[in-house]
Amino acid sequence: MTGWVTRRRRVRERHHAHAVAKREKLYRSFVEEASRLYADALTCDKSEIPALVNLYALIGRMRILSDDEVVHAAERAGRLIIETYLAPNTSFVDLPGFMEEMDPLREFGEACRREMHAIPSR
Repeated sequence: MTGWVTRRRRVRERHHAHAVAKREKLYRSFVEEASRLYADALTCDKSEIPALVNLYALIGRMRILSDDEVVHAAERAGRLIIETYLAPNTSFVDLPGFMEEMDPLREFGEACRREMHAIPSR
């Protein structure tokens, strides 16, 4: 009986570690892609449609793995990127003041952190 309980606990711990690692990788990919696209959107008029598709594919994966709060924050970041492509370009001179006002991935990062802390360890 003790062996069975120990094996079961180890399986749960491995499952938890795998779930956390999977989400961390997904969120890291989203942050990297969204950051790159946001920087591009600030300076370019033409959107990178294939890259936007990749971003929304990451959001689709989040719909399977993540809490609603994380998904909604990712969707808002995606909409912000599209709106930024549609807005006039930002010059380098305007960038410091603009970046102080807006961190497009702050809400997403905070939602991810809350979700990761809420995942039960066992």
